Amino acid sequence: MNSLYFTFSRFLERHLPAGLFQRALIILVAPVVLIQTIMTGLILDRHWDNVTKVLARSLSRDIAALIEIYEESDKTDADLQSIENLANRQLSLGLEIQRGAALPAPVQPPLFSAVDRRLTTYLTRFTGRPFWIDSTSQPDSVDIRVEVERGLIFRLLTSNDRAYAAGTDTLLYWMLFSSLILMGIAGVFLRKQISPILDLAKAAKSFGTGRDTGDFRPRGATEVRQAGEAFLDMRDRIARQVEQRTVMLAGVSHDLRTVLTRFRLGLAVLGNGPKVQPLKEDVAEMQRMLEAYIAFVRGDGGETPESVSLFDVVGSAARAAERSGAQVTMDVAPDLRARVKPDAFSRLLANVIGNAARYAAKVKVSAESEPEQVTIIVDDDGPGIPPDKRADAFRPFVRLDDARNLDETGTGLGLAIAMDIARAHGGDIVMGDSPMGGLRVKIILPV
Repeated sequence: MNSLYFTFSRFLERHLPAGLFQRALIILVAPVVLIQTIMTGLILDRHWDNVTKVLARSLSRDIAALIEIYEESDKTDADLQSIENLANRQLSLGLEIQRGAALPAPVQPPLFSAVDRRLTTYLTRFTGRPFWIDSTSQPDSVDIRVEVERGLIFRLLTSNDRAYAAGTDTLLYWMLFSSLILMGIAGVFLRKQISPILDLAKAAKSFGTGRDTGDFRPRGATEVRQAGEAFLDMRDRIARQVEQRTVMLAGVSHDLRTVLTRFRLGLAVLGNGPKVQPLKEDVAEMQRMLEAYIAFVRGDGGETPESVSLFDVVGSAARAAERSGAQVTMDVAPDLRARVKPDAFSRLLANVIGNAARYAAKVKVSAESEPEQVTIIVDDDGPGIPPDKRADAFRPFVRLDDARNLDETGTGLGLAIAMDIARAHGGDIVMGDSPMGGLRVKIILPV
């Protein structure tokens, strides 16, 4: 039983629409439509069958009455004319009396034709004579021919309204039209209920990628408003935490830089002796390491996303990387733009491209634009990183054997900072094998 339930659930997940509005509309409309269809089918079937039975019986009795009048008359031309007048003027049967005629070959009735079945039953019962029925050749009439006696045929081209319930299709059309109107109204109200949820999802996605949530305000049903208010509270708490972290980092940075500045001043007084120079190098190294640690903890620094030219940003990072001696080429469209945090994104590119330029002779940077994302690809011909160590390359303070994840300070934070910034933008960084023989790094950003 559980296996059947899970199979059915997987089937629904594969074939149901992915959107909340579409799923909610199906849940709302499908049972109503199913019940209405079943009830309409049952009611119309009973109604149509009963009305058709009554009309077919009445028509058969009228035909039998005309035959009986003919049998009791003198069968003269005047009598036949009188019967035609009675049938056409009083009963609207469309009677034509044919002399010297015979019944045509039988016509195969439609498979589920209740009209032919009912007329056959009642004509056989009330007239007791051979007859012929064609309910399909004439668009608005039923062609009935009864052999009253040899060589004498009563042909009746009777309106469909006299033979069966012909207006049922109109009723169906009205029911369908009214159902569509009601479904449209239900869809409008349902969309109004779904809209606040979509706004909340959009605001959460924007906040998760470091973008402004705009003028989002909780609205809609009570539960949706509660979720929206919880999101706003979470956003405010995170903003306060980031602000506190920024203030703390500013204080720590100021205090440590003050101490390092004192060291430098003290060393400057001592001159450039052989024992002083190593101390100056140590202080400079400490300065670089301090800046790297603060950059890693600061992340994107609370910047506001802006639309920037990828050609300019990548070009700046490529020119800076060329200072290490590598040959860096670009293949980026001049009009390609992305919405990013400029300083943080520049630091990301500087770390990734600079890392490639330090360990390779040739580096190629290209960019691909897709409907929902932009991908920046950095290829090099360096030693690369083994596949089983690529995940470790993004871990803070982890040094690989070939040092491919180090930044300028050698702290092991270069790619960790890059990954942190990429994920703050809602993107990712993926490593692979480069066609140039070294490492390929893909920077994937949503647009």
